[in-house]
Amino acid sequence: MFKNLNIWFVSSLIISIGVLIPIITVSLSFFEDTSNYYQILKNTFLLEYIINSFILLVCVLVLTFLIGTTCAYLVSFYTFPFSNFFKWALILSFAVPPYIYAYSLTAFFENYGTAFTILTNLFGEGNYNKNIPKFDDLLGAILSLSFSLFAYVYILSRASFLYQSQNLIDLGKTLGFSKFKSLYSLILPSARPAIVAGLSLVAMETLAEFGAVDFFSINTLSTGIYNSWIAFDDLAFSNQLSFFLLLFIFGLFILENLSRKKAKYHLNTKGGFKQKEKTKLSGKRSFFAFMFCFIIFFLSFLFPLSQMLYWTIKFPENFFDIDAITLTLNTIYLVTLSSFVLIIFSLISNYGNRVSKNKFLNFLSTLSISGYAIPGVILAVAFITFVAWFDENVVKSLGFLSIKKIFIGSVLGLVLVYFVRFYSLAFNGIKSGYEKINISVDESSYLLGYSKKKNFYEYSHTFFKKFTYVCFYIDFVRNYKRAANYSNIKTF
Repeated sequence: MFKNLNIWFVSSLIISIGVLIPIITVSLSFFEDTSNYYQILKNTFLLEYIINSFILLVCVLVLTFLIGTTCAYLVSFYTFPFSNFFKWALILSFAVPPYIYAYSLTAFFENYGTAFTILTNLFGEGNYNKNIPKFDDLLGAILSLSFSLFAYVYILSRASFLYQSQNLIDLGKTLGFSKFKSLYSLILPSARPAIVAGLSLVAMETLAEFGAVDFFSINTLSTGIYNSWIAFDDLAFSNQLSFFLLLFIFGLFILENLSRKKAKYHLNTKGGFKQKEKTKLSGKRSFFAFMFCFIIFFLSFLFPLSQMLYWTIKFPENFFDIDAITLTLNTIYLVTLSSFVLIIFSLISNYGNRVSKNKFLNFLSTLSISGYAIPGVILAVAFITFVAWFDENVVKSLGFLSIKKIFIGSVLGLVLVYFVRFYSLAFNGIKSGYEKINISVDESSYLLGYSKKKNFYEYSHTFFKKFTYVCFYIDFVRNYKRAANYSNIKTF
């Protein structure tokens, strides 16, 4: 098992085990006694929780795949009016959490809401409510999550498309493929690792989402987790439900890996890399490409942004009631530090997996990235539980001073929880970059006298620098948006 033992293997192993500790803490609660709430839920709403979660997950995955890959394909392979603008503008949807989108969607279309006000100002008094569509219940949650999360798929797919060679497109032309057939037969399959990485993040984010589904009064596993803990004071059962989420996500990872079999997704090194040539669209095609990207940009970012600006202008006193500058600076400091830690350790972990080729290490890595499916507050409590147990049973028994103050109520504690929670974001994104590099590149570099350390630097700095920037951006935004989830151990 450990025949390829080296510093990279050990480093990757330590990182994976460190990430797994809070996840294992949650999993071990599966064997703890629970209150009567389990029997109540089992006989009433448990099946509804599972069905709603499954429907929500499937619908969101389908929508985010269609929106994300289509936008990435258009801006990566074609030029049309404002295509360079949309390349970056479509990422801005990351700044809108699903629950904020849910508030905006409901406030705009509800009875006597923003849409009613606009129609009244334009056309005068009238009974407009009956003609204004309502996006409540499951449909509202699906739309809120899809438009907030599709950027996971978009940004990773686009990063992968950027490294696709013109040789691949020329191959499709030689075989007589249409553009559409080249897309689903050659382009999408070669970008599969990046697309799957994006969809896996969407899946975990969807299953762990509480704000949007609770706002629409939809019973899912995440609402069951919060209700069992907050309403019924049964942390053990909430951890058990979190454990079921972990099993579900882990099962999806296993199925996806098995479906790949021995498929490889790296570039063919014969003939070298040929820079992709973008096709310039004109006429109707140019118009439709522009309109599609603009509609997605408007619905995912401009629409919720305009609603939030409207609230800020209408209720300015709420904005000045908080110390916004101090809160913002503290948050930026915290998430920047956390993002750098995530990127550095994810680069090391992925490279350790690559050079070690150890199945046990790959298994641990796959298991460690499932922590994103656990709601943030539950993960924070699991972290505190482990630190308290370790302090009482190990540290004090050895005669050392308590370590609680080091990890609980400190910046270090927050950074560690962020690291566990968002490790899958950085790991999956960087992994998709490594999979684009043929293993023969490693072998050739060794023949030229390169060490593993030199190779690691070249990969990180040269081969997929854009993947690293993309992952840093994703980690930064998600950390920033989720900062409030970890108030249990925050210092600011």
